[in-house]
Amino acid sequence: MDRVEKAEELFKSGYNCSQSVIGAFCDDLGLDFDTTMKLSEGFGGGIGRMRLTCGAVSGMVMVTGMMLSRGEKDGDARAKVYSKVQELAAKFKEMNGSTVCADLLGLNKSGETNPNPEARTAEYYQKRPCVDLVKDAVRIIEEEFEI
Repeated sequence: MDRVEKAEELFKSGYNCSQSVIGAFCDDLGLDFDTTMKLSEGFGGGIGRMRLTCGAVSGMVMVTGMMLSRGEKDGDARAKVYSKVQELAAKFKEMNGSTVCADLLGLNKSGETNPNPEARTAEYYQKRPCVDLVKDAVRIIEEEFEI
């Protein structure tokens, strides 16, 4: 199974957008799956279901940090990571029109902060672009890092 299929499978099995993106790269990054799912869970729904930055973008940012960061207090390394994050976010925005969850879902952000996730029904998958956004984020990472 390739990473795009893995991300889709993760999303369709109930993981959020952020978890699905980074989860597809756990093996490549040497990350423990369960810990990674816990760490990335709060980024779903546009960060805690506040409909801010898309969870797929957040997952893409985490993978980028893992690929490029040395984890040190080094401004040059940090600038490299920030630059790459901006570049990848721009690609995502070009493909999808926004990096904001509410915009991608066609929602008005005000009043959309209910913390309770929607049931994952057939209708949910038909009306939500999330699985495609997750797949786009994975493809962008694969293309950028040639993995």
